[in-house]
Amino acid sequence: MKTIHSKYIIVGAGLSGLTTAYALIENGEKDFIILEARDRIGGRIHTKNGIDLGATWFQDHHTNLSKLLDDLSINKFEQYSKGKSVLVYNTMAPAHYFENQHNGPSAYRIADGSIAIINKLASVLVDKIHLNSIVTNIVEGQDTLTLATENKTYSAEKVIITIPPKLASGIDFSPKLPENLLQTMKSTHTWMSNAIKVGILFDQPFWKEKDFSGTVIGQVGPVIELYDHCNYQENIFALMGFVNEGLRDTKAEIRKERILSYLGKYLGEEVKNYAAYFEKDWSKDRQTSCENLKSVYMSPQYGHEVFRQWHYNGKLLFSGTETSPVYGGYLDGAVHSGLNAAKKLLNKELV
Repeated sequence: MKTIHSKYIIVGAGLSGLTTAYALIENGEKDFIILEARDRIGGRIHTKNGIDLGATWFQDHHTNLSKLLDDLSINKFEQYSKGKSVLVYNTMAPAHYFENQHNGPSAYRIADGSIAIINKLASVLVDKIHLNSIVTNIVEGQDTLTLATENKTYSAEKVIITIPPKLASGIDFSPKLPENLLQTMKSTHTWMSNAIKVGILFDQPFWKEKDFSGTVIGQVGPVIELYDHCNYQENIFALMGFVNEGLRDTKAEIRKERILSYLGKYLGEEVKNYAAYFEKDWSKDRQTSCENLKSVYMSPQYGHEVFRQWHYNGKLLFSGTETSPVYGGYLDGAVHSGLNAAKKLLNKELV
């Protein structure tokens, strides 16, 4: 089997990996390839029919992401929150209706969906992304690392692994990684891995017409969070949110019926006149989650110092949002780690 050689290899074509690749291109480095396990790019950014079923929001303090959006000439817009919002805190008590104080935007979304940043980053990476390439083995040689996928072999002087550390711990490394690194990888929670998201398209934004914000916060019930998800151009009308994990093993049709009935109770029966309905259970995505799934309801600790070090004698580095000491678990953390990896590869400040 012929080995494909490149100076650098990036494992993962999510936001972190593509940010690294984009920064390399911007700094004149073109000798690299990206290996992506999925049949698509984007990782945990996944926009379907205008609905972000993966990463969605960011805020003013997420400056790494904001700067990258500016550099790419991608617009942002405020999360809609005008009108009455609903808090359901007890099945035996009536819902609490409230209005947000508009002292500033609570969050932003990316115009044309989160996938817009992925598509723009990838537009300069012609022929550098190899899809359906699951890395199974990494072997250290004297001057290179050799990576094996199901049907191809690659080698590189340096490798950046951007997939979640817990998933990366399943790669067969030779020689074995240091035990403290391996245990840290296994114990690092994968952001989004336990989330179930729902998106519902409508012909008209009936909730706005009824002076609802589209926000429903449920401490009980089948939906724990719901928000307006109309697009930047205001020609796609949608609601999107998170489903109670207790419904994970419920049959899809029954889960859907419960969700629509619940939302109909608080937003109006118009919710049942939907144009399209989507769900994404990230726990069933084998390139995000794994079998020993553990739900985490408090913010997990990210950015462990072991991920800041080179391994295999300066040939292997871990990146990705879980490795970032700056806003780990957010889009901003993915961008920060991606830029940091490029800086370490080039051994200089980025242009």
